[in-house]
Amino acid sequence: MKSNLGRRALIAAALAGLATGAINAAHAEKKVQCYGIAKAGQNDCASKTGVHGCAGEAKVDNDKGDFKNVPEGTCKEMGGTVGT
Repeated sequence: MKSNLGRRALIAAALAGLATGAINAAHAEKKVQCYGIAKAGQNDCASKTGVHGCAGEAKVDNDKGDFKNVPEGTCKEMGGTVGT
């Protein structure tokens, strides 16, 4: 009986490790700075136009000087432009 429980625990631990690896791989995808899609207060960093100097300080939606980090290949679909 103990042997069976130990085996099940080992299998559960192995499956949990595999799930964690898959999650980490998903987070490893390349991100780009997408300008013009950030909502007010949801930008990821300072404005390139100098209006503010920190994340979360955008005052208007979709300001061309504010960006959000998004997965590569999705920016134009959202109506933004990729920063350089």
